[in-house]
Amino acid sequence: MMRRVLLAANWKMFKTVPAALAFGRELLRRYDVDHFSAIDVMIFPTALALWPLSQRFAGSPIQIGAQNLDLGTEGALTGALSGYLLREAGAEYVLVGHSERRQHFGEDDELVATKVQAAISAHLHPILCVGETAEEREREETLAIMRRQIGAVLPGLGSQDAIKLTVAYEPVWAIGSGKVPTAQDANRAAAAIRHQLGERFSPELADRIRILYGGSVSPKNVREFIEAPDIDGALVGGASLNLETMVAMMESLAH
Repeated sequence: MMRRVLLAANWKMFKTVPAALAFGRELLRRYDVDHFSAIDVMIFPTALALWPLSQRFAGSPIQIGAQNLDLGTEGALTGALSGYLLREAGAEYVLVGHSERRQHFGEDDELVATKVQAAISAHLHPILCVGETAEEREREETLAIMRRQIGAVLPGLGSQDAIKLTVAYEPVWAIGSGKVPTAQDANRAAAAIRHQLGERFSPELADRIRILYGGSVSPKNVREFIEAPDIDGALVGGASLNLETMVAMMESLAH
């Protein structure tokens, strides 16, 4: 089946609220609804910019997501932001298990699986991030690592939950490094992910789930990746911070 192409921009810990709003204003000015009708565009700003940016994009096709969520709904948890609060602030999607959360914040497979459940309970669509380090790649463990990371999440999902899921293959060694796998290698990983989803649910359901590639995506290579049969879009970091680069990637995917 045909899955819609998704361009997801992860701004990480960049852009003040005024800078995010200025970016959003100009992106809307440049956004031709008919021209970009075949792709979905999604922005993941800092938590501070979620609400104001969601208001700026209200009524437009551009969607908003959160970069992380904490467990629970509300309570005496200083500094935490639950999925419920993120959704009320305008988020529709949330990144879960990003390699930087795993590496710098100690999030393991078990916590990531629980966060996916929390996202779904809060009526958010989780984007599950998986991928291998350079050392794991050198040991040819890429598929085994991803199978373990995804395998931790799948037992807690029913079919209706799985439909809400997006998976992003983001090799850790490619993030921010300028190094990228070939489209063929990235598609091999995406195909393995889809096969695992099909084992857990059904091939038909797995065929409905979008799989993204992330890691040093740019206007020069984004089209090559999404032309691979099992890759349905891109999770973009640094390149999405620049408006001209972001629009160039959108143009590349719209043709």
